[in-house]
Amino acid sequence: MEMDPRMTPIPDPHAPVMPSPVMPPPTADGAARPAVERRGWKQRIAPFFGTRLSKSSGRAKLIALGFLGLYGIIGGKLVYFGLHPEAPQEAKRSGDQVAAARPDLLDRNGEVLATDVKVMSVFAEPRRIIDKDEAVELLTAVLPDIDARDLRQRLGSRKGFIWVKRAITPKQREEVHRLGLPGVGFLAENKRVYPNGPIAAHVLGFANLDGVGISGLEKYIDGQGLADLHGAGFSLTQQDLKPIVTSLDLKATYAVRDELAKGIAHFKAKAGAACILDVNTGEVIAMASLPDYDPNTPADALDPNHINRLSVGVYEMGSTFKAISIAMALEGNRVNLNSRIDARDSLRYGRFTIHDFHAQHRMLSVPEVFTYSSNIGTARMALMVGVEGHKAFLRKMGQLNRLTTELPESAEPLVPRNWGELNTMTIAFGQGLNVAPLQATMAVGALVNGGLLIKPTFLKRSEEEAKRNVPRVVRPETSESMRYLMRLNAEIGSARLVDIKGYFIGGKTGTADKIVHGHYAKDKVFTTFMAIMPADKPKYLFLTLMDEPQGLPETGGYRTAAWNSGSVTARIIERTGPLLGIPPRLELPTQPFPLLAKLGYGIANVPQTSRGEH
Repeated sequence: MEMDPRMTPIPDPHAPVMPSPVMPPPTADGAARPAVERRGWKQRIAPFFGTRLSKSSGRAKLIALGFLGLYGIIGGKLVYFGLHPEAPQEAKRSGDQVAAARPDLLDRNGEVLATDVKVMSVFAEPRRIIDKDEAVELLTAVLPDIDARDLRQRLGSRKGFIWVKRAITPKQREEVHRLGLPGVGFLAENKRVYPNGPIAAHVLGFANLDGVGISGLEKYIDGQGLADLHGAGFSLTQQDLKPIVTSLDLKATYAVRDELAKGIAHFKAKAGAACILDVNTGEVIAMASLPDYDPNTPADALDPNHINRLSVGVYEMGSTFKAISIAMALEGNRVNLNSRIDARDSLRYGRFTIHDFHAQHRMLSVPEVFTYSSNIGTARMALMVGVEGHKAFLRKMGQLNRLTTELPESAEPLVPRNWGELNTMTIAFGQGLNVAPLQATMAVGALVNGGLLIKPTFLKRSEEEAKRNVPRVVRPETSESMRYLMRLNAEIGSARLVDIKGYFIGGKTGTADKIVHGHYAKDKVFTTFMAIMPADKPKYLFLTLMDEPQGLPETGGYRTAAWNSGSVTARIIERTGPLLGIPPRLELPTQPFPLLAKLGYGIANVPQTSRGEH
């Protein structure tokens, strides 16, 4: 029987169920879609991220771009770190930082006195060391000067960073690199070098392995914030730091040290020191103190015998102090150059008696007191001023307080606790007050430069800068009187052995018995010599001192200042005069002291028989 096509057939419950074909919806133009359609990436990720993401192509692209940018940044950083290796973070956090960059130190003519060089150092990260015993064995084989026990102990610590050895050679770097030890690497850092060795060592000082100034101008640089101490050597380079120009003349400093070393050896002295001071600017042109050290091996600086005797040592300056005492009496109008002082007998005070080395046993003029270096005459002039006036004048001349310069190392003067008349008498001729030789040089410089007390400096500066706001300590007339006396002393007095032809030098000797176990020793002396050049218009003041020089056959057994410190000063002047732009003059000045000439003073006014101590 045929089925009515309008009737729905009844399905057979026992027949297998077949899937009904699903017709795709028609396309926009009415055409039927294919029965099977390839699924795109959106359909594929839909089960994982949901249909909402699969329907948002803009958001997906944004996420993809974000991941792409992130991986790009990471990749770029890896490339950068590969090309620009930095110190491990542990190195920056630890006390052992990479040596800082420091500015060059130059002499006044641009010669390099101290500079940085790039070196490689070996570091280790103990947490990454697999076999510490093996690492110690291999590293000490390549770097034999390393203490194996110390290295093993430090590698066994929980630190993230340690130094193995600083400033290795290229050959050592190659050998360590070949070891291939994990956790061992290299860092480039700065090393301070001093190309002239011990020349000017006490002025320059030195910096340690971490680039920190320990003494001298190196420490001054840190105190002024002129070095890259906070960037661990990375934020600044040496080229970024402005060089520091010192007052030193390298050639003159070398000559001073060389002549001083020869003099110490010749006179069998224990030690010695010398300097050249520009009296118009206060610049220290040259300085040497022996024994010294090489700042490239700074451990030698720890030897107490290697101190700077010009600023750290304090001494009785002997008869060079008479220049200050006589200037005090002249400035206070207690005497003039025509005054006569009683030196007929020794000067007694209680149980103490003051003698003269070359006693004249007569009345002496003020110039004769200076040229004969009379202790009695100088003590009497100091008593004319009085104890309080004496202390006030010495304080004004900077002799009772610590001298401060760019060098951190300085010493406090040893001043009598109970200062009475006897102290004034002995201090007048250089006993009983211990000062740093550099501060005594400053005072004498003021006495001859016109009367201005200019503090010494180790940095280059102009005369205008030096004389700005400095105190006047004596009148120009007093200053010219002191130049006259020092020149006279070179003509006919104790400084005549240093009267180098053509240089018109003035000078003053000083010999002080050394104090040993609280008493003055008769066989040990400390000698000083000060010279000005030229005496008519001083530019430079020379100071030489010797500790325990010995008498020699050619000196007649004398060990007083003129024979040793004086003769060394003469050789220094001859050698450095041309270097400093002061060649010998063929014709000496005929009227070198115009202010005194108006008053009738001159070399001819003094008896030519006057002779001082040698």
